Amino acid sequence: MVSVGYTLLCEQSGPKELIDHAVRAEAAGFDHLVMSDHYYPWLDSQGHSPYAWSVLGAVAHATDRVGLMSFVTCPIRRYHPAVVAQKASTIGVLSDGRFTLGLGAGENLNEHVVGGWPHVEQRHEMFEEALQIIRPLLNGETLTFSGNHFDVPDAYVWDRPGRPVPMAVAASGRQSATLAAEYADGLIATEPLPHLVAMYEEAGGAGRPRHGQVAICYGPDEAECRKIVHDQFRWFGLGWKVNANLPDPNAFAGATRFVREEDAADGIPCGPDVDRHVEAFKRYVDAGFTHVALLQVGGDGQPMFLEWAREELLPRLRAL
Repeated sequence: MVSVGYTLLCEQSGPKELIDHAVRAEAAGFDHLVMSDHYYPWLDSQGHSPYAWSVLGAVAHATDRVGLMSFVTCPIRRYHPAVVAQKASTIGVLSDGRFTLGLGAGENLNEHVVGGWPHVEQRHEMFEEALQIIRPLLNGETLTFSGNHFDVPDAYVWDRPGRPVPMAVAASGRQSATLAAEYADGLIATEPLPHLVAMYEEAGGAGRPRHGQVAICYGPDEAECRKIVHDQFRWFGLGWKVNANLPDPNAFAGATRFVREEDAADGIPCGPDVDRHVEAFKRYVDAGFTHVALLQVGGDGQPMFLEWAREELLPRLRAL
């Protein structure tokens, strides 16, 4: 059975609201929660970006059952990989083993706040080194590491859950899918691509979790939902190569100034029609994903969405 998740999107809600949403989502029946890890929102209209790891600790304490996951953390600039291993293990302890560390190569939007944004080839080299550091530390090993980008003279994580925190790695092509299969316990993708799942399995990832995320905008008024999507998610269709390199919300606003409402809403189902939202979710199921998190666009609409999901959406998704 596919694990149905809910996204705690730090860019559209404050820290106290996110904790409230997490508690409501667990009560509604969601299986797992994923949380974004940004320094900036994509657009000023989203209006938030609290420190994800503080919120994760609070959510771990406030919930009892749901799985938790960072979706995703970049361990190459803003955080040193040895520190990522420490805080992931701490969340693992606080959650009684419910936490999965989701990792990716990052975005300029969030990482440039501590210095320059490396070229894509350098980023990939840094990311692989980071995985080589984090994996043994999560496993309880004492690590000495000297690479081209990171040095760890001596590191050991003292507080860890009974079982090592599992890692999942975001992938978009063969190189990153192979990296995920080599170093991690699961795959992350934001598009329902069967060939990506196939590449991951061919590289050695068969039988491991595959995590996806699908953006929707539920509400009683489809026209209003389309306006919300255009206001807050019009960057969604720019593509990863663009999104990874824009430096701040002003840049995202400039890059999307000619995006029309119909363009923004084209790939995100809007309105009250449950069939459209189920179909968007089902594309990930059909592509071979085992864990799929729903992302409800619009911070103010989360309680309404969670109540609707409990009554109408989740029963339909379980039937898949």
